[in-house]
Amino acid sequence: MDVVLQNALLIHPGNKFHNQRIDIRIEDHVITAIGNTISTEGAEVITSPNLHVAPGFFDLHVRACDPGLEHKEDLTTVANAAAAGGFTGVALSPKTEPVIDSKSLIQYITKQVKNDPIDFHPVGAMSEGLKGENISEMYDMHLNGAVAFTDEKIGIQNADLLRRALLYTKNFNGLILSFPNDESISHGGKMNEGKVSTMLGLKGIPALAEEVMISRDLFIAEYCEARIHFSTISTAKSVELIRAAKQKGMQVTCDVAVHNLVFTDEELTEFDTNFKTNPPLRTQADVDALIEGIKDGTIDAITSDHCPENIENKACEFDHADFGISSLETTAALLFEHLTGKLSLDQIVNCLAVNPRKLLGLTLVTIEEGAAANLVYFDPDVNWTPEKKTWNSKSLNNPMIGKTLKGKVLGIVKG
Repeated sequence: MDVVLQNALLIHPGNKFHNQRIDIRIEDHVITAIGNTISTEGAEVITSPNLHVAPGFFDLHVRACDPGLEHKEDLTTVANAAAAGGFTGVALSPKTEPVIDSKSLIQYITKQVKNDPIDFHPVGAMSEGLKGENISEMYDMHLNGAVAFTDEKIGIQNADLLRRALLYTKNFNGLILSFPNDESISHGGKMNEGKVSTMLGLKGIPALAEEVMISRDLFIAEYCEARIHFSTISTAKSVELIRAAKQKGMQVTCDVAVHNLVFTDEELTEFDTNFKTNPPLRTQADVDALIEGIKDGTIDAITSDHCPENIENKACEFDHADFGISSLETTAALLFEHLTGKLSLDQIVNCLAVNPRKLLGLTLVTIEEGAAANLVYFDPDVNWTPEKKTWNSKSLNNPMIGKTLKGKVLGIVKG
């Protein structure tokens, strides 16, 4: 089917049509014409009062729950949720049952998604079984398609294991994704430690748990002369530490989860378990520092941090509820809704579409005649309400369901 995106504002820094209203014609999955007043004959015309188009988004942290936890999510439903959120590519978490820690399981993922419209890139476990004891088959996984390695939200508690992993992956330019959380400090915590946790009588997760781990990992990465990426940072001090490391010339990058950019721990006063996340929602001062970190380039990427959970793990007492938000479908909308005027669309697109692919060494999306179509189109002024009946993810643990948002992804053109 031929498609024409009509009178769309292109947001693609570096492109010659950047910030211009243009028409884009796609035929047989290839961009065949870009310009003004392009012929629409024989094509489906897509338009909206304030239509925008950008490179398809890419998410650095998505739990697809396959193999083993398909009751929460599977590769088909996560593909549908990703497409609805404007993502044309995602990096898949290794936290499954069994854990993705061998080349055979990487091959399982790559074979399953071969014909999917969304690009799936598996991330391998850094340690066997995510147990934090022995290094996994990282090189074999790399040869079979793993784009990075992580011990996920468990964090890398063993400093020497991280040292050995960083030295080992240097041999093939592998990337370690570190979730900074010192379990000896955060253990048993349910939300950010502060005034709100004290008021609610909930055990807190101190910012210190994240910041101590970032400090430790930076020392180890500097010692190894290796690159390291911090996943879902959440505190003002974390931004300071990573900013200083970048200024020293260290090979360090990081990302932030969308909910840590737009919500604070004040959301938890009603004990809504759908706001229970890891890292936890922090204070307004932390949110402000994270936004500044995006502005000055300290923070490289924004992730949905998509963590689907079945209802039994959320519809319970706050203390017993699992962490996580099923967030792929509302990530862009939350950014449009809350950060318009604080971040430019250029900055949002760079953090959602350009930088994540750069970090993983993937081919960047080009929007030019003759290029394969890999686009997201959206209208930042459209009001909409996410509803259960139209939700794509198997899991409904998203606090925005039933609430009106301003700014909507209208679709993707991919494959």
